[in-house]
Amino acid sequence: MRRVRTDVPRLPRWLAGRIGLRGQAPPADEAGHRHATWLELFLDLIFVYALAAVVARLGSDPTPSPNAVLAVIGLFVVIQWAWVGQVFYDTRFDPDDALHRVLVLVALVGAGAMTLGVDEVPESVLLPVGYLIVRGVLLLLYLRARPTSSMARMVTTVYLIGFGSGWLIWLVSLTTSPDLRPMLWVVAMVIELATPWVGARWLNRWPVDDRHLPERIGQFTIIVLGSALASLLFAVPDHPPPHMILTAGLAFLIPAAVWWVYTTFVTTRLTQSHLRGGQAYSYLHIPLGGALLLLGWALGQVVRLVDDDAPRLPLELRLLLAASMVVWTACGLALYWLWTRPSLARLAIAAYGVVSVSVITATVHEPRLMLSLLAAAIVGYAVLLSRRLARASEANPTQEG
Repeated sequence: MRRVRTDVPRLPRWLAGRIGLRGQAPPADEAGHRHATWLELFLDLIFVYALAAVVARLGSDPTPSPNAVLAVIGLFVVIQWAWVGQVFYDTRFDPDDALHRVLVLVALVGAGAMTLGVDEVPESVLLPVGYLIVRGVLLLLYLRARPTSSMARMVTTVYLIGFGSGWLIWLVSLTTSPDLRPMLWVVAMVIELATPWVGARWLNRWPVDDRHLPERIGQFTIIVLGSALASLLFAVPDHPPPHMILTAGLAFLIPAAVWWVYTTFVTTRLTQSHLRGGQAYSYLHIPLGGALLLLGWALGQVVRLVDDDAPRLPLELRLLLAASMVVWTACGLALYWLWTRPSLARLAIAAYGVVSVSVITATVHEPRLMLSLLAAAIVGYAVLLSRRLARASEANPTQEG
């Protein structure tokens, strides 16, 4: 993987020296592998709150409307896309000199505005203004990197045209009525999401860092899982009785099994040599992350209904539970497919996960019983899949190179 030092333009030397930043290379381990910088981890913090604000829009009603769920999914895509854009820049270019830090701190302000604006979409302009700041900084970073090499000019041209077009549409949305803004945002997001695919021919000539990109996307997935756990923990009443502690423990097994499977997959690095431009790998994490966010909220609602001694789970909640776990299972299979065509055993494991979740949510209505069966099914799925991934990793030792 080739990275480019963004040598021009920089902060004046006297100013960079006074603030203790004379230009630093990205940190690497003994083997020379690129890892996340402290600045990248600092950027992640604001997105923790952004995800919390997104899922909070569903409130505490266990029967959310389809429009409410779609709004949360749309906002999640915007938030994750704003984060992913910075990751793809950082994975190809030197991310740690003074001017870069200053620009990313400006982007943090934009991310904060997006977080504050989530509750009042589409009436408030905070979310689009924040998005314009975040993506505007990204465009400036690509302009800054553009002169560094012919390869950089090729890559930045793709991003500047596609992302710049989307940015202009977001800007125009500020001048329209609140009712029309979501339509323009959808058009802008379609253009931006299509850009890496349309430009794949050129972007794949400069592959992403095959250690850094999975690490960073994995860190965002952990943030999403953290938000899911927060939704679950906030549903537990103060001074819970023993049966509520047991209920929360059963619910916890589900995101814990998700974490086990995901980290097992990432550490095997099966897809490491197949990332190329990173489009498929990163895009599959969008529905995967959205599913996990909704799964955490739905599990929290089940815990609340157990605390209320509800005799049945509403259909909407059961559908949301089933859909989120099925989407997670399907995305996991698709990520595996990036490495090789799934074997019959791998397909059978995926089928077990989908069928078991679907049957349980469709036929079991009592909250405690359904939660117990779901936890058992997902833990079983995690055990089977983790063993399969371990065998695949042992049969593919070149990934450790």
